[in-house]
Amino acid sequence: MGEGPVRTGKPRGNLPPLELYVPEPRYRPGDTVDYSHLDIPEAGRQPRPDEACEARETWPLTTDLIRVLDDEGSAVGPWNPNLDPETLRRMLRTMALTRAFDDRMYRGQRQGKTSFYMKSTGEEAISVACAHALADDDMVFPSYRQQGILIARGYPLVDMINQIYSNRADRLKGRQLPIMYSARDYGFFTISGNLATQFPQAVGWSMASAIKGDTRIATSFIGEGSSAEGDFHAAMTFAAVYNAPVVLNIVNNQWAISSFSGFAGGERTTFAARAVGYGIAGLRVDGNDTLAVYAAMEWAANRARANLGPTLIEHFTYRAEGHSTSDDPAAYRSAQEREEWPLGDPISRLKAHLIALGEWSDDRHAEMDRELAEEVRAATKEAEKNGILGHGFHHPFHTMFEDVFEELPWHLQEQAEQAIRERQTKWPEWKE
Repeated sequence: MGEGPVRTGKPRGNLPPLELYVPEPRYRPGDTVDYSHLDIPEAGRQPRPDEACEARETWPLTTDLIRVLDDEGSAVGPWNPNLDPETLRRMLRTMALTRAFDDRMYRGQRQGKTSFYMKSTGEEAISVACAHALADDDMVFPSYRQQGILIARGYPLVDMINQIYSNRADRLKGRQLPIMYSARDYGFFTISGNLATQFPQAVGWSMASAIKGDTRIATSFIGEGSSAEGDFHAAMTFAAVYNAPVVLNIVNNQWAISSFSGFAGGERTTFAARAVGYGIAGLRVDGNDTLAVYAAMEWAANRARANLGPTLIEHFTYRAEGHSTSDDPAAYRSAQEREEWPLGDPISRLKAHLIALGEWSDDRHAEMDRELAEEVRAATKEAEKNGILGHGFHHPFHTMFEDVFEELPWHLQEQAEQAIRERQTKWPEWKE
């Protein structure tokens, strides 16, 4: 047999050597931040296609940015959902409660009451506005910064804290990492630490809903970093092929742990633009604009409910805090990024809108913050009666053998009895 081509690793002829491009964030610790490279369009200038339009009519919006609230706090343009003041106040309160909850749980982690926590500071509008735009029984397949959806749907704060503390009242019996809630009765699918798995699960659930002739749709959330996972593309393929009644959300908060959005492809085009390649509807929305987020989710949900197909939404926002309590963002990004972020803070923007309407005031807001801080404090004290991480009051020992089989097999029954017997021998004072 003849020999194949010789590969010496050297350039051939006049061809230049190949080069590999490695994305690099614009700003590192200590750098001066300048966001002038971002194209932030004027609020209200984005057209709103009919919900029954062809998917291609939405594609110009995948590289635009849907905005409703302008710099003066006014709601402008065709995407204005025209919500009544009471609904706006309720959304503002839920966002503020989510932030107060995050702050308290963050302190609890630093005090050793739990091992781990993740805040959603700066991203509250996404979860809360989406929750209000969806029906209460629509199924949510969340990532780990959508605690605002649970709070908006009325899930008890005490139960959330019990789960975070992994105490004896934890509904998940200490089997999940703190903040990975599961609440079937509230349409909140179990959070997974395996990134992007929720996307194909949401598509599959929505397909099953359609097969059964149900009326409930599904929605799912991932970060922009997770959109680089294969599960993202599998979900997009199934959603497009089967016209699944699902809304798929990419929360582009600029940073995936310590790597910036360029590593997930954010330098080439927007994340919403991926809808074009799959032939489905796509929207890109100001994630710090509560009204824009609400309007986009309402549009996409109505479209899915009318059997008009899936929608991919990119929520353009900024992770104001660290990735988690295990992360120090000062090690990899400029401290100025948060302060200079051009889309502001979602709570402050909605507050300014209500004040502009004459439906709110600084004094009422300050009083609300005091009430919410007390509400979270009271819930925390109640949960602490059930124990905190590492200080007793855990679930009964035998529960570690439960909930896998409908009937416990004989060999696990023997193991459970042996484990309990040995524990009682070692700690005679121990009682379940």
